Amino acid sequence: MPELPEVETTKRGVEPHILNKTIEHLAIHNANLRWPIPVEMAPLCSGQSVTRVARRAKYIIVELNEYCLLIHLGMSGSLRIIRGSYQRLKHDHVELFFADQTRMVFNDPRRFGCYFILPHAGWREHDLLNGLGPEPFDNTVDGSYFYSTARNKVVAVKNFVMDQRIVVGVGNIYANEALFKAGIHPKRQASKVSRQRYHSLARHIKETLQAAIEMGGTTLRDFVNSDGQPGYFQQTLQVYGRAGQSCRVCHTKLREIRLGQRTTVYCPQCQR
Repeated sequence: MPELPEVETTKRGVEPHILNKTIEHLAIHNANLRWPIPVEMAPLCSGQSVTRVARRAKYIIVELNEYCLLIHLGMSGSLRIIRGSYQRLKHDHVELFFADQTRMVFNDPRRFGCYFILPHAGWREHDLLNGLGPEPFDNTVDGSYFYSTARNKVVAVKNFVMDQRIVVGVGNIYANEALFKAGIHPKRQASKVSRQRYHSLARHIKETLQAAIEMGGTTLRDFVNSDGQPGYFQQTLQVYGRAGQSCRVCHTKLREIRLGQRTTVYCPQCQR
């Protein structure tokens, strides 16, 4: 599933190609996504201009004059910017056509994504966004925040930082990597991690996500960015996907367990 860096990469990729442009029309080729695309979306988009492109958690928000498009890439979705002639692909479900002949194509083979139109005012209170935790890059997300929020939490620290109500966007790959860099065992109870170690974890979460964004996201089987090119962060992964291999720090064999039904890889020597 595309995680926050992949979504941020996509947002940054499409933004310069659609910002301040006027929508000519929207074509819905397949409305049967995870939540059906509302039929009234197409006429509402015509004539609207893109005033801002933003991201909230793993959602891309395309703000228009009167409305907002709320887009989620699901497990396999991507956005492409197309100019000129184009032969539509099998899983191109939505095409947003602009007056300058540019189009933004939403492709989603598994159809777990979403494509909604919302009133411009109050989109932050939509059911899919209401209740989400802060963004990981917010100044409020630091060791003290994690430490105070984790009080009385019996859940494993990896599951704790992956909880979207605690902080958004720390997906499985990046939780593995940040915990390794902070030297924290993923199964350690969240309430038993010290404030100092949470400061380290918060810093490494930010650094890991930022590094992935700068490298264009992690290369995943179904993900490509807006230019059709995969990211390269996978080449720098320290633990994720390396179970049974040697730790790059201490050369101990990395172990793999399951936490919350997700693959978890850690170093038994470096992480305590």
